[in-house]
Amino acid sequence: MTTSPVKAGKTEPMSKSRLRLWLKLLKTSGLIEEELRRRMRAELGTTLPRFDVMSALSRAPDGLKMSEISKRLRVSNGNITGIVDKLTDEGIALRVSIPADRRANLVRLTPKGQALFARHAALHEAWIDEILAGLNADDVAGMVLRLDHLSTTLEDE
Repeated sequence: MTTSPVKAGKTEPMSKSRLRLWLKLLKTSGLIEEELRRRMRAELGTTLPRFDVMSALSRAPDGLKMSEISKRLRVSNGNITGIVDKLTDEGIALRVSIPADRRANLVRLTPKGQALFARHAALHEAWIDEILAGLNADDVAGMVLRLDHLSTTLEDE
């Protein structure tokens, strides 16, 4: 059995250490997400899921099918449909028919949507910078390296 060091010179199984790590990752991610949700509501009058949809669309100027948005955001099509409907109603996004597939549409940001997302993205970046200000460059680089390694390992399975 593999063990890892713990306080006061005691050791514990690596499975317990990995479980503790998982719980800390969840807690930290949840705290960051909660703060972003709060700021988006208070300062932008929007939601994090709406921001996420706009973000996905901003990285695909030719547009995305609803299923592609869902896949990128790892949520159901049903969750995306309501958000896209509202973005379309507000002139922030538009649906474009795909000539080869009459049942499908591409969704893309309008110029108004692109400008709005650019403003929101700049604030989002500033908020993340502020929230993570307690980490120095070495902390960030080390965490990114380790999380990239973990992601690659999980994606390969």
